[in-house]
Amino acid sequence: MKILVADDDAISRRMMARLLENSGYEVVTADNGREAVDMLATPNGPRLALIDWMMPELDGPGVCRCVRSRHVGSYVYITLLTSKQGGDDVVAGLEAGADDYLIKPCNPEELKARLRTGIRILDLEDKLVEAREDMRFRATRDSLTLLWNRASIIADFERELTRARREHGVVSILICDLDHFKQINDVYGHQAGDEVLQQAASRFLRSVRSYDQVGRYGGEEFLILLSGCDSGQAFQRAEDIRSAFASCAFETMHGPLSVTVSVGIVSSSEWTADLTAKQLLHEADLALYRAKASGRNCVMAAHPIAHEPSPDCDTKHV
Repeated sequence: MKILVADDDAISRRMMARLLENSGYEVVTADNGREAVDMLATPNGPRLALIDWMMPELDGPGVCRCVRSRHVGSYVYITLLTSKQGGDDVVAGLEAGADDYLIKPCNPEELKARLRTGIRILDLEDKLVEAREDMRFRATRDSLTLLWNRASIIADFERELTRARREHGVVSILICDLDHFKQINDVYGHQAGDEVLQQAASRFLRSVRSYDQVGRYGGEEFLILLSGCDSGQAFQRAEDIRSAFASCAFETMHGPLSVTVSVGIVSSSEWTADLTAKQLLHEADLALYRAKASGRNCVMAAHPIAHEPSPDCDTKHV
């Protein structure tokens, strides 16, 4: 565990550092309060700190206030070292953000015991953060594919649509549906179907940019958000995805399976600004339906006018 010792007295600083190093700590030091704050603010900085009350530039309570005001990064457990023994002084230090205090000169065994208490508290905080992040992940991710779940990807689309309209940009969405997926479940079983869905998720992610967003829209349907892509670019991306599926079989417990995908596209810039995200999703869904009706393994774009270009369909793998 890394620990910061901040003290303007060089002899006291060296003695404390030697004691802690002999106890297995990785020690870094500072000789004034401002340097201590800077060191505690660095990435992977110390999470334990022994701060002398009286220091130049910034005293111990001032260090505590600066650290607590950041509200970023992992929690730092701060122990103030002070020769002040008055109750008012102790209260002032704790209210400034210190977690504990020791009267100088401190007993080495008491110091080590107090630090072990700090480590237990930091461990508890880490477990709570881990549990919170796990809950957040479970709440926003599809458990099978680990993509964004339906609620999250729709919420992301609503935000992206609002941002695109505010900044006079464009966002395109692709609704992708695995062709004849029910037959895979019926013939080979749901385990094989799950394998296909997981591999499909990976194939979608490999086919888009790192900042594009992919979610499981429901069942065998997936929703992809393409920020900054107009209709032509979105159509080409959809064709790349369709080709990636059609050109390479999926490996399952029953051997390789040919799986194709149909795609419906909507680009926000082609539609009036009064259309909601829900309405645009409906238009993309209608385009997907037309792609299915045109023979599957096909890309179809939705346009606000009646006449659309002929879909680029490939039925060799249907």
